[in-house]
Amino acid sequence: MSRPKVYTSRSTSGWWVVAACSISVLFGLRGSGAFAQPTPAASVSASASAPPAASATAAPSAATPSAPRAEASASPTTAPSSTAAPIAAPAHSHGMSAIAGDAAIPLEWLPPGSKVSPLPSDEIFPPQQLTIRFNHKKHVQGEKQTCKSCHSGAYTSTDAGDSLLPKPTETCDNCHYTDHSNLKNVTGDTDPISQCTFCHLGENAGAQGKVAQLVIPKPNLRFPHKKHLDRNVQCGHCHGKIEEVELATRDFLPRMAGCYACHQMSGAAQGDAKGDCDTCHIAEPSGKLTTSFGAGMLLPPAWLHNAAHTADWIERHKSVAANDSAFCGSCHANNFCTDCHDGRVRNRKVHPNDWLSMHPQAARQDNPRCTSCHAEQTFCGDCHRRVGVARDSASGNRPEGRRFHPPAATWTTGPRSSMHHSWEAERNLNACVSCHTERDCATCHATKGVSGGQGVNPHPVGFANGCASAFQRNPRPCLVCHQSSDAILRTCK
Repeated sequence: MSRPKVYTSRSTSGWWVVAACSISVLFGLRGSGAFAQPTPAASVSASASAPPAASATAAPSAATPSAPRAEASASPTTAPSSTAAPIAAPAHSHGMSAIAGDAAIPLEWLPPGSKVSPLPSDEIFPPQQLTIRFNHKKHVQGEKQTCKSCHSGAYTSTDAGDSLLPKPTETCDNCHYTDHSNLKNVTGDTDPISQCTFCHLGENAGAQGKVAQLVIPKPNLRFPHKKHLDRNVQCGHCHGKIEEVELATRDFLPRMAGCYACHQMSGAAQGDAKGDCDTCHIAEPSGKLTTSFGAGMLLPPAWLHNAAHTADWIERHKSVAANDSAFCGSCHANNFCTDCHDGRVRNRKVHPNDWLSMHPQAARQDNPRCTSCHAEQTFCGDCHRRVGVARDSASGNRPEGRRFHPPAATWTTGPRSSMHHSWEAERNLNACVSCHTERDCATCHATKGVSGGQGVNPHPVGFANGCASAFQRNPRPCLVCHQSSDAILRTCK
């Protein structure tokens, strides 16, 4: 930051002699390691006009700076104490963005995994409010500082919520000729690098004003920096090429796809880098991952099992769930699935496109169980009648030469074989009743004279000995042929 300019005339040429002597004295003091007129950085305007003796005792704590000081101006001048103006805020452009002018960051500088995940997750890393200027490239490449110089706390941190920002009193003061030991009265030199606005943003910062608040929320993540550093997982493995940029924005936070480079290995190569979700993600006591955060719902990315919950997820989710149901179970309990698939939340749409050709076998195997959602006599029966594959279908609906059951010679008449309907009914009665009612059976299995049947006895040998349990379980088939007052029926009640 340049000092106030002084305007003179020929009649005041004697003043330059005094000024030149003063400057010589000041530079002599600077060369010997002493500070020239240290002033409180938080109230620069109040002390800019004070005489040297008034501020000689306000030296900052960093008595031996570790970096060479930058000169305030190529042609330094001083101002008369009676007319001095406040030191103007320096017009800094450094450290305001990752690249000067907010240019696009090359992909190779971003953290691993940025190709498939261009931005970090808002749910894992909530939005930040960066109100500080900082030039990483200047410090790393120019001043030869390492990550540990400013972020030494990372080497002992076991909690992702730990603040790893450098402490001004331990780090910044050593080079910037400032003293942050009392944040209500920060002191510093008149050098530009000592001014509040050199590093901090905020209206009128440092001139009886406050710096803007820095907001970096804790990440919703489990991450022990120490464990990774102890295993030689260096900063760049997660944060990219910080040494190439100025301000480290959210763009340099880790990507899950980058984590998978280590955490998705198999066998001996996996080591301690486990691939379980709760290794890194926060979980509830039940074991399910926490998915609801202030910034939104945590959802899987597109590259992870093709499980992005996009608009077409309803159509795609069945294949993901079929391939790895445990993956879905990391976030969802069973009732999350059954609420939909039992029809309580939305209409069912769970069958594949070729279900018409596949459902007969599934119905006979009772897998999935049709009656979980469908009424057999209405849903199933009505459809079969419309397409002509039911006994009572209209003749016009029946395809020529097409039959649902095998020919009558094997299906209806004897001798009994594995394809006879009696055996099919005993093996899987559900397949029969999905189309037929008891009265369909009674057309054959009823006495000719009483119910107009074919006289085929529906009761096997010894039926009377166990008819009571059958009647108690379901009396409706009995009442198709028998009256409730029938004397024969009394033996089964």
